[in-house]
Amino acid sequence: MSSCLLCRGVEADSELMRVQVWEDSLWRLTTAVVGEVPGFSYLEPKRHIRYVHELDGAEAVTFGAVLAECSRAVREAAEAELVYVYVFGGSFDHLHVHLAPHHRGGPLNDHMIRGEVVETRLDSGAIMQSSKDFPPRPEEEMREVAERVRALFGA
Repeated sequence: MSSCLLCRGVEADSELMRVQVWEDSLWRLTTAVVGEVPGFSYLEPKRHIRYVHELDGAEAVTFGAVLAECSRAVREAAEAELVYVYVFGGSFDHLHVHLAPHHRGGPLNDHMIRGEVVETRLDSGAIMQSSKDFPPRPEEEMREVAERVRALFGA
């Protein structure tokens, strides 16, 4: 779908402040290079699908295994205790699963993010949520963890 930012794939990654770290024929995984949580990643189908219930065929068959594999890679690369998995609607009309590495005392919790939440509208129209209590980490650190995720997939 030409109007869907996520359907643009790698072409839209810099606009969304992330880098692709893995892909197969159905799925792609990107990792944020700006934010408070090194390793924060996004799993999305390459085909334009808006909701989990629209998954079918090979996407439906592989979703669980791909989600588990990507979560393990993010957890290991970010040296996290666990990875929260969030699925939201809203900013994009394209299914995307947030893989959020959690560290004890870190900015994420079971309510998504701790502290006073600030919403910033990006040029792309997407809304980025951040916490006033946890400043953004250096881009170099964010990119380093993204590269570790990529390396775990042998890319």
